[in-house]
Amino acid sequence: MAPAFRLSLKAKVSDSMSHLMVDFSRERSQLKSLSFLPVPGTPVIDLSQCLVADNCVTVVWSVPGEDAKIEHFDLEYRRTDQEGAPRGREEPPWMVVEGIRGSEYTLRGQRFDTRFMTFRVKACNKAVAGEFSEPVTLETSAFVFKLDSGSSHQNLRVEGLSVEWDSTGGKVLEMKKEMKTRPASPLNSPARSAMMMSPKRTPMARGSRDRFTAESYTVLADTALDCGQHYWEVRFDKDSKAFAAGLALRSLGKFDQLGKTSASWCLHLNNWLQTSFTAKHNNKARSLEGPVPDRLGVHCSYEEGLLSFYNAHTKQLLHTFKTKFTQPVVPAFMVWNGSFSVQTGLQVPSTIKCLQKRNSGTSSSTASLT
Repeated sequence: MAPAFRLSLKAKVSDSMSHLMVDFSRERSQLKSLSFLPVPGTPVIDLSQCLVADNCVTVVWSVPGEDAKIEHFDLEYRRTDQEGAPRGREEPPWMVVEGIRGSEYTLRGQRFDTRFMTFRVKACNKAVAGEFSEPVTLETSAFVFKLDSGSSHQNLRVEGLSVEWDSTGGKVLEMKKEMKTRPASPLNSPARSAMMMSPKRTPMARGSRDRFTAESYTVLADTALDCGQHYWEVRFDKDSKAFAAGLALRSLGKFDQLGKTSASWCLHLNNWLQTSFTAKHNNKARSLEGPVPDRLGVHCSYEEGLLSFYNAHTKQLLHTFKTKFTQPVVPAFMVWNGSFSVQTGLQVPSTIKCLQKRNSGTSSSTASLT
């Protein structure tokens, strides 16, 4: 067994071997010359300097007094829908950003799917970490919605915020429903049903008066807008035979196509027979010049009655509808032989806010079809 300690000092033993003396004077002087690092001070987050914009959060803090020994800071944050400390049994987990050299940090490219984010920070030196600062909660509200698969056309396969055209979806589901409801009989066999089904048959609506049908290949959002400014983006397959995105009233008929009535406003891409990219409302269309982007930014300013469409990459304005919303509206989408996906939880980009302010009070050549 190894000894519990080992003496490496010059030892002195008395002549009678009754005493052992050890000289620690050198070690004592060495210990006295050591410089121990103090525990770093507790940072204070400066709420007035923190900024939430463009789906980015900048947190700024300071440490009372001068402490040159601080090597870095660790920032922790978590998302929540309630302001202040969590009141539930299960607290949301903290996310960690380590090794921050300065006294501020910016979280970029966030999706704001909760109302708030809570932050705290601590200082660290080479030896030890200090106490966390008092938590600070910042509001991170943005427009978040889901797609209403219960009212979507039966040929649209809705999975979360993604939609794909399914030419057989309606017929297959209808056959399954008929097979379940019909009594067992040779005349009602699946094989006979398949033979008797016409390939040109229009799929029937599935048990809901709100489900879009016929050639209205439409799906709506589940959340309505009745005030404020909101922004979302949609990425779509430019090879789709037809695609549209915009706003619609909840009263949009189940046979109504986007842009064909006074209850909807949209940008419409058509690749069937000939290619066209138009702004449509109340069965009127205006052709749009320039290349078709693969990602649209949609901005609604409800009180001002503005619905604007942008190239989501460059923030170039494509078209603006100017109208007067008299009742709530919902984001609306249409696709035929193609696919698209929606991104929510986005704040109105600062670029668009500046463009809107610059254009306020001036007539826009793209604002028509009201």
